Amino acid sequence: MPNPDAKNHYYAALDLFAEGEHERAIAEYRAAIAADPEYTEAMHGLARAYQDLERYDEAIETSERIAQLDPDDVLAHTSLSILYQKKGMIPEAEAEANKARILGWKQQLRADKQK
Repeated sequence: MPNPDAKNHYYAALDLFAEGEHERAIAEYRAAIAADPEYTEAMHGLARAYQDLERYDEAIETSERIAQLDPDDVLAHTSLSILYQKKGMIPEAEAEANKARILGWKQQLRADKQK
């Protein structure tokens, strides 16, 4: 669970992002991550803000960090696939899409076993 300071910055970033204030949202996402360096939800938001601003290298770096912290994060691999595709890195995009697909299947199988 992220600390309260990180959560406050995260929620401020969400509001700013929704208002189209991407640069200000980025500052808040960064502040959230500074307060909690493993706050992957804030990292997802940061990567998306970078993507919307076509700052693909920064978005990729952020998404790669998420995947390092949580290798089973389907969204991180999906985001990397999209970002690599936007940069014309098709083999890398396909590899990440495959990782996301396999992770999704594994999660579904786990959920089915728990029923």
